[in-house]
Amino acid sequence: MRFHEFRAGQVIRSGRTRIEQPEIIAFAQAHDPQWFHTDPERAASGRWHGLIASGWHTCAIAMRLAYEPILKGSESIGSPGIANLKWSAPVRPGDELRLEADILETRIFKNGHFGVLRWRWRLLNQADATVLDLETTSLFDLTEQSVNDS
Repeated sequence: MRFHEFRAGQVIRSGRTRIEQPEIIAFAQAHDPQWFHTDPERAASGRWHGLIASGWHTCAIAMRLAYEPILKGSESIGSPGIANLKWSAPVRPGDELRLEADILETRIFKNGHFGVLRWRWRLLNQADATVLDLETTSLFDLTEQSVNDS
């Protein structure tokens, strides 16, 4: 989507993606190798009663789900940060996740060169339980004439 297509109050939904145990373990081994993300046997008797995805993996999944329908082909140039981040429930093997993005605010810098998008992402599982809730800001270069990211 292009920056001018975003409106406060708009809700954008993405398709679903299914997460499986090998993906959870591979991500965790590379980036967050805590035992409850990497060892299914030990995790079965742990606090979470089974293997769970890293919260950072959950964030990466949300980013991928935001990319295809929303950011691909846009003037997006990154983000200065996240205001709030909550992992409300664990992500488990077999979960099907989808993203809902609420547009909270759009504005353009005084110079007219950059757009600012403040939005809330909620990642939900197949039972409609929220597994990730975050508020972030994205920046858009409005001087960009063509986008080579399609």
